Amino acid sequence: MKIEQIYTGCLAQGAYYIESNGDVAIIDPLREVKPYLNRAKRDNATIKYIFETHFHADFVSGHVTLSKETNAPIIYGPNANPKFEAIIATDGQEFKLGNLTIIALHTPGHTMESTTYLLRDETGKDHAIFSGDTLFLGDVGRPDLAQKMGDLTIEDLAGNLYDSLRQKIMVLSDDVIVYPAHGAGSACGKNMMKETVDSLGNQKKVNYALRADMTKKEFISEVTKGLLPPPEYFPANVKLNREGYDDFETVLKRGAQALSPRAFEAAANETSAIILDVRSQDAYEKGHIPSSIFIGLDGDFAPWVGALIADVQQPLLLITEKGQEEEAITRLSRVGFDQTLGYLKGGFEAWKKASMEYDVVSSITAEAFKTAYETHKTNVFDMRRESEFLSEHILDAHNTPLNFINDYLAEFKSNQPFFIHCAGGYRSMIAASILKSRGIHNLINIKGGFSAIKETSIQVSDFVCPSTL
Repeated sequence: MKIEQIYTGCLAQGAYYIESNGDVAIIDPLREVKPYLNRAKRDNATIKYIFETHFHADFVSGHVTLSKETNAPIIYGPNANPKFEAIIATDGQEFKLGNLTIIALHTPGHTMESTTYLLRDETGKDHAIFSGDTLFLGDVGRPDLAQKMGDLTIEDLAGNLYDSLRQKIMVLSDDVIVYPAHGAGSACGKNMMKETVDSLGNQKKVNYALRADMTKKEFISEVTKGLLPPPEYFPANVKLNREGYDDFETVLKRGAQALSPRAFEAAANETSAIILDVRSQDAYEKGHIPSSIFIGLDGDFAPWVGALIADVQQPLLLITEKGQEEEAITRLSRVGFDQTLGYLKGGFEAWKKASMEYDVVSSITAEAFKTAYETHKTNVFDMRRESEFLSEHILDAHNTPLNFINDYLAEFKSNQPFFIHCAGGYRSMIAASILKSRGIHNLINIKGGFSAIKETSIQVSDFVCPSTL
């Protein structure tokens, strides 16, 4: 028996490869399927099943393409209604995989089709669960993503999740291994641990949602409080996962078109494409195409694209470092952004060599900011999450979280210079690019963000332990 967790940190997502006697099952695969095909080939094995724990909202799964490549059936749990051929398992249905058995446990709550897959070893002993978004380490799946199904409310879904956990999962042995679909950083939960594998027994001790004496009323209250609105691209990803999508290779071929600076400019004008600059924040600061949006590959790239661009049908043109073109297209496609039309051949240096117009971001060190702020008391806008801001912030600063920057545009429209910062500089550079694209240029970015600011003697609020919500 082989169990391999294939964890993608930039999505905080875990896919799974299970092999026994030449039979392979893949659980919740990513969109680009070659790694699974190559892995099975190395094992001289055949992919027999593709299991999906639910219709994912935060990424586009590779189930459709992988099934096409292998003829392996796609398996969902009860209540699933895909637009393509699939096996809709009944609660308790068994699937043989070599010497192993995989059992579908219907665990509605995160969504109504959510299903946990229980793996039994060759002796018939319960070995592991692949819990999808039903059970995370330290948390459970948020119950607010499937409310559009009939008259269901968030409380109804939370109640279903309570029953699923206690009737299907908590009754299992403490030594059962928990393999979740996500870890810390995913928007599908609010309090996940950084670890990606644990025992069920330990989760019963440390996971607030598995407290043995918790009533259903208490559970509903706990799991529904403090939920931020889900990213706007989530419904589009659910639709793609339910109805199907272009193969990744098609998306890659369309996006990997090298365009000269003049052709790049013409394409931007003709298609209303967003110019997405995925280089480092330092490179963007020193020079960028006017009105381009910065979201760097070295941060939480795909989630921020999804949160801020939102419309997966939006055409995109890319500016990357040399050799990062395919990586950018790949990571965009994972969250459903398939309309990449090409990239700037030769990168930003080619743009400058062609004597094309470019812009810079005004930035200042934390020490220089201290002097300027104490002398002029200029407005400071903090782009961190509200919980980060409440924990500790510059006195008199305004909290304008990057997620909701469009709600605060009126606050930035003044003739006076103002400062922006986040925790370390990544989010504030994204904010700077968005504001400049809106014609707001009188901003000054603080290098190093709040981490650097705290190293100065500037006065900040008293520290309060940050909320995990």
